[in-house]
Order: sequence, then C-alpha cells, then structure tokens
Amino acid sequence: MTYLDRLYRDSLALANDLYQVTMACAYWRSGTHDKEAAFHLYFRNNPFGGGFTVACGLEPAMEYLAGVRFSGEDLAYLAELPGNDGAPLFAEDFLAHLRDLEWSCDVEAVPEGTVVFPFEPVLRVTGPIDQCQLLETPLLNLLNFQSLIATKAARVALVAGEQEVVEFGLRRAQGLDGGLSASRAAHVGGCAATSNLLAGKLFGIPVRGTHAHSWVQSFDSEIEAFDAYAEAMPNNCVFLVDTYESLQGVRHAVEAGRRLRRRGHEMIGIRLDSGDLAYLSREARKILDESGFPGALILASNQLDEHVIASLEQQGAKVDVWGVGTRLVSGHPDPALGGVYKLTAVRRRGDAWQYRLKLSEQVSKISNPGLQQVRRYRAGGEFLADVIYDEQSGIGEAPVMVDPFDMTRRRTIPAGTAWEDLLVPVFRGGRRVYDPPPLAALRRRTTAQLAGFHEGIKRFIHPHQYPVGLEACYFDLKTRLILEARGAAPGLLARTRPE
Repeated sequence: MTYLDRLYRDSLALANDLYQVTMACAYWRSGTHDKEAAFHLYFRNNPFGGGFTVACGLEPAMEYLAGVRFSGEDLAYLAELPGNDGAPLFAEDFLAHLRDLEWSCDVEAVPEGTVVFPFEPVLRVTGPIDQCQLLETPLLNLLNFQSLIATKAARVALVAGEQEVVEFGLRRAQGLDGGLSASRAAHVGGCAATSNLLAGKLFGIPVRGTHAHSWVQSFDSEIEAFDAYAEAMPNNCVFLVDTYESLQGVRHAVEAGRRLRRRGHEMIGIRLDSGDLAYLSREARKILDESGFPGALILASNQLDEHVIASLEQQGAKVDVWGVGTRLVSGHPDPALGGVYKLTAVRRRGDAWQYRLKLSEQVSKISNPGLQQVRRYRAGGEFLADVIYDEQSGIGEAPVMVDPFDMTRRRTIPAGTAWEDLLVPVFRGGRRVYDPPPLAALRRRTTAQLAGFHEGIKRFIHPHQYPVGLEACYFDLKTRLILEARGAAPGLLARTRPE
C-alpha cells in the first residue's frame, strides 16, 4: 500500500481543476479524445534567485498515476454539477467514459534528486489527449511543491556543509499534506532528519526531537526541569537552554548532564532557539568543553535559512546541528516553483507527429515544440552543458547548442564527450516500468549531482548561469514554427517534423 493510499482513503481523481474535466469532455464530444498528444512539464525560473533546481516528487506522482480512477462517488458528484442553463454540465455518456477509462499513457521523467534548469523538460506525457489533459493539474501539484522544497533544502545543506540539518517545520507547514510533502522533499534535498513522526513512519526518514519551553516553564526551576527530563528520557537529552537566560541554561544543562552521566547515560547536547546565536554558541561551546562535555552537540534554531546560516558561519558560530523549520517548509521567500505543462505535439494514432507551440509577446513564454529530451554532457567530474533536442530528429555526435534567448551565442560540444539523457521511461502504456530508489538514495543523488557543478552555479548571490541550449537544428525548427504561427508562412503548424 502506497503512502497516498494510507493517507487518503478516498479517490484522488477529483484532486484536479474543473477545466481539465471540461476539456476532456469537449475532446469526447468532438471525437478527438483518442488523438495522441505530447505534453511537457517544465519551469521558467530557478527559485530563490538561485542557479539550480532539484527535481522532486516523482514517486508520489507515480503512485497517483498508478492508482487514479474515477469512483462512483466522483461520478455522482460530477453528474450533479450544473451548467449556466441549469442543465447537467456532464452528460451520462461522458461520465460512463470516465468510469471505464483505462489509463494508457507513456511517461518519461527526470529521476528525483537530479539538478535541473529552466525550460528543461522534467516530465513528458504522451498518449490519448483527454488522458494527458486530465493529468496536468495533479502532476504540477505533486512536482512543483516538492521540487521547490528540495531546492531550498539543498541550499541550506550546501551552506551547512558537514553540519547536520534537521527539518523542524510541521507546525508551520501548509496543512498536514504540506507538512508531509515538505518533510519528504527536504530529505531528498539534503536534510538528515525531521521532527515529523508521520513522515518518519511513511518515508523512513530519521526523526529527531527534544522538549519545548513549556516543559521548563511547568517546573519551579530550570534545573529541576532538566533533571526530570533526564530521568524520563535519559537517552534523548538535548536541553533547550534559552527559556530564561541562555548561558545560565547551559550551566544548568551541564549540571544535569553530570548527574545523567553518573547513571550511565550521556547528554546529547543543548539547543539555542533565540538571541545572538553566533555569540551564544561560542560561549556555550566554551562552557561545555571546560565542563568536560566536548562531545555535546550545539543545536540552533529560530527562523533559520541558508542566508542566516551563512551569516552565522561567517561570525564564527559554533553550531553542530541546524534546526530549520518555517522558512524551509514554506519555501520562503518563493511561494511556488511555477512549473507549467504545455502541449507540444499531436497526431492521429499511427500518423507522424504534428508539432505545436504556444506564442507570446514574452519570449520566455514561447514553448518548445516536439518530443523533447535533455542530454547532459560532462568532462571528468564536472557537468559542462545541457542540450535540449527533438527526440524524433535525434542529436549528432558533436552538437551545436544555441542560446534560445540569443541566437548569436553558440557552442559546439566536442565529439566523444561523455553524456547522459535525463528523461527516463517511467510508464509504458499505463504500466510502471521504473522502480523509484529509496529516499536515502535520492538524498545521496542530490549531493552527488550538486558536487558535479561548478561552484559559481551554487552561490546564492548572482549565481553563474549553467549553459542550457537548444540543439541547432531543433532551434531552427522552432524558429520556423514561430514565423509560421505569426503569419510569415501560414500552414507550417500543420506540417510534420522535417525529415
């Protein structure tokens, strides 16, 4: 049983936007519902003003795709929806079509933990157009948020370096599902553990936790509270020391730690949750070391993110574990990744693909046509460039990549350069053909991926732009389609790809 099944007992087919179902109905009514289509999911900007994004959310998306069905209750609800004339919005024959729908799409996707960049396809769906259309909203919902949080977590983990990061955000997350999704994505991005017990149960993420200020306040003195906690939880003693006066709290933790040691247990450490964390952590380290607790950890929390941690590190903070909550699970300051899902090709079954693109006055909103793939090149241990190409036309041994926003900027990839294609088969004919790796392996993949990129791409201020371009012939094809669509040569949008 998947975690979606365990968390949601009801059907998830209606976790969708109304207009997806109305379009599916219109395809059915027009007799075009079995036309094949290709859709690509991608985003236009890295979040947080950064230089990269971490793909995340594929496994939950696969669980959704493998189990989505319209239940009798779903169909009864749809049957009750009225149009503006009071008549039923959906006719019985269409609802019967939804009831009997056999999902048959092919899906290719970038494995979770892969570092990706704007305009690169993160996922591709091909199959009957009504089925592809019905998947738009749930796929965006499942991939956008988790990719956002995984990216935030990766940024925090980068600045923390060898220091452990624990995700503490459930109480500030956007609902229970937001908290679970954030915990999962944060682990993929680099967090070592979570405070979220349900996430620990469902995903196997290590859990961490101590006590709150209320525990200390419930006793007549801080030292009495520490001793009582040590008596009750001798193998989980991280003392929160800033309820009253932080450094005095550290001294009280040392006293409790000594009594705990005499009983055969060891204090794990202390937590600082307010005040000048740089100064307090340095002073706390001195007290702990001089008192015979050099191995005691110092955990810091309090509205932390990558920028605050970087500043504290520059100030010489002596922190061993960072507890990051609100600003991680909420994706602060970016509320969403902004991924989109665009139609790129259509065909009658068995015919050649007819390419499609969306125009806009904004160049960044002109979509890429065709069946896209991304080829990532590397030399030695470093990634060099990503080339987006048309999978139908293929790519040469020494491709020329073109900057889609400046056609004069071109780069030739030398023949023999090592490469991998990022999109891998996930579903074929509606059947799973890919087994997602365990979450711990995805976390390791994120770390390994980031290690392969130049440091400039990972910096927080004015990051270097990693080279991503269109293969030259593919760029020319897109240019011709744009000209045709704007009236320079009417009719090309109906043509198939050039041979």
